[in-house]
Amino acid sequence: MQELDRIREEVIACRACPRLVQWRERVARDKVARFAQEDYWGRPIPGFGDAAAKILILGLAPAAHGGNRTGRIFTGDRSGDFLFASLYRCGLANQATSVTRDDGLVLSNAYVSAVNRCAPPGNKPTPQERDRCLPFLTKELAALTELRVVVALGAYAWDGALRAIAAAGVSQPSPKPRFGHATEATVGSYALIGCFHPSQQNTFTGRLTPDMLDAVVLRAIALAG
Repeated sequence: MQELDRIREEVIACRACPRLVQWRERVARDKVARFAQEDYWGRPIPGFGDAAAKILILGLAPAAHGGNRTGRIFTGDRSGDFLFASLYRCGLANQATSVTRDDGLVLSNAYVSAVNRCAPPGNKPTPQERDRCLPFLTKELAALTELRVVVALGAYAWDGALRAIAAAGVSQPSPKPRFGHATEATVGSYALIGCFHPSQQNTFTGRLTPDMLDAVVLRAIALAG
């Protein structure tokens, strides 16, 4: 756990991307009306979960009024509501909701993180911002010594996972595995599973249903052993 704590402190202190620093702090200062009375986190978001996790759930980046507000990835937004409900149904979380970073949520055998740690404008980090942030993910992969499975929520997370694993010196499959929902690939000692991101544009349209997400999570549990 000590190494994950060190990574956490590095993440929180990061100011490497001027555009993202300006955006996350402006969002935290100029709050939307529904959260006008809340204190925003307004800093980069570290990963969280079980230090002995065999499963990593990987997203794109914090939401401007989700993780950027609460200080915990996927906490306080609709995507997180959908994700944590599934982790609870599948036995990886002790509760189905996540509202604040101190709401009692505990993950078992799972760790949740993101490729980028700051909320980006338009939810679109630049390639340079991605590359500056990826070393944090590579360090987390090394610190999670029991890790066996990476669940990539969306194509961006899939690509980020491959890049972070490659940066750790792991040889990549050829040809490069392509993202798809429920697609699986073996990358070194890791099993990589793709899943549509639990964004509202996917969950509200039925592109990703609770049963579909549960099936991916249960497959991850089976592969983790």
